[in-house]
Amino acid sequence: MSAEAHRFAVFGHPIAHSLSPEIHQAFAEQLGIRLSYETIDAAPADFDAAVRGFFRDGGLGANVTLPHKNAAFALATARTDAATRAGAANTLTPLVGGGIQAHNTDGSGFVRDITERHGFDLRGHDALLLGAGGAAKAVAWALMDAGVKTLTIVNRTPERADEIADAIGEPARCHTRYWDGLEGECFDLVVNATSIGVTGGDFDLPMSIVQDHSTAYDLCYGAAAAGFKGWAVAAGVRPDWFRDGLGMLVEQAADAFERWHGQRPDTDPVYAQLRQRF
Repeated sequence: MSAEAHRFAVFGHPIAHSLSPEIHQAFAEQLGIRLSYETIDAAPADFDAAVRGFFRDGGLGANVTLPHKNAAFALATARTDAATRAGAANTLTPLVGGGIQAHNTDGSGFVRDITERHGFDLRGHDALLLGAGGAAKAVAWALMDAGVKTLTIVNRTPERADEIADAIGEPARCHTRYWDGLEGECFDLVVNATSIGVTGGDFDLPMSIVQDHSTAYDLCYGAAAAGFKGWAVAAGVRPDWFRDGLGMLVEQAADAFERWHGQRPDTDPVYAQLRQRF
């Protein structure tokens, strides 16, 4: 069977920097699966037509990254619970009859990385989530499912944080605070799901919200995680208790790969290879 018959892609804008082709090719080689995996740069106005054309031409699966996750959710004809909870999709799969299913692997990838790779048992801990976008929504639900004691969500636009907490509907465990209203609280885990590391800006948060027992996790990786790491370490987080999102990227890719191919790859060697560069 030709590689063309096993065609996959990631859509974004921009997208040339994406590690997804390298990750999926490594998974495929590991399991003896023959595929092609490409990057497709689609401007927002062209995204819908580009995705439909890709599947019409025989594409078997697509990952979706910024700025298209909401649009991917909207164009789907079927949506998994994970996608519906997040209101966003990063994984699209064609259905028999021409439909498209939307799925979201951000939450599962995050939990698998922090718990299995980094050994952080989320149960019984107080967590703070910074941000309220699609990835933040997925992570919020995943944190709750994983058993955190409390989840506090803050966002520059507080109404968006309130929307997540209201959707979860467990006010005793999940609530919001204003960005500048965290003084006097301390958390075991602080997760950065904002775009500050990418777009620039300061993490003007009270340093008292973490102590030397706290873990800080940035959904970004590499240079984009440097700003949050700098804040966290200055605030008292041990440098070796800071985690970036490289492992989450690999794990959420593995979740999509398993969905498409029915086999789950070993993520550790792929993560180790990428870790040497980031």
